[in-house]
Amino acid sequence: MNDSNSSLRQVVLASGNPGKLREFSALFAPLGIELIAQSRFGVSEAEEPYVTFVENALAKARHASRHTGLPALADDSGLCVAALGGAPGVYSARYAQRRMGGEKSDAANNALLVRELAGQPNRRAWYVALLVLVRSQDDPQPLIGEGIWHGEIVDTPQGGHGFGYDPHFYLPEQELTAAAMAPEQKNRISHRARALEELLAKLQAF
Repeated sequence: MNDSNSSLRQVVLASGNPGKLREFSALFAPLGIELIAQSRFGVSEAEEPYVTFVENALAKARHASRHTGLPALADDSGLCVAALGGAPGVYSARYAQRRMGGEKSDAANNALLVRELAGQPNRRAWYVALLVLVRSQDDPQPLIGEGIWHGEIVDTPQGGHGFGYDPHFYLPEQELTAAAMAPEQKNRISHRARALEELLAKLQAF
């Protein structure tokens, strides 16, 4: 890491999702960067009004940095399914809630996804992760990394790791779902790992 980036020892994670905090903390720890959840600072979740991953991630990063005075990392990630025209996309976390009401939950999202793909032979899907790092709230040159992880959707959930759609996201090459994969393996090949690799290359070259 360059001297100009040596201040990036503590970075606020613009998310209240404990699963994301665990995954990102494991990925950033070898770099000597401590991730702190924005909830520790009492920062509310930012609005996500946009239809693209990159715009939502940038809005969340600037929001967290504005309220904490720290560099901030945000991601906007989700599942895109070919047969559903790319849905649930940016609405992945609240897919069922938007369609049916009720509380936001992984279980409801997965149940809806399986129902919508009933009888559909095309099960191709991909996870997208868009990472944005801002060094300040008004950073004119945010660092952006994008990662895409291809797989397919299976009806029967498998595995006890991960979160979100992981139990239904099957990787043919590994012959298991993302939720059945050891966390260490997932952290090496996931969409977030790929996005982080791209982001860190930009950070180190800055």
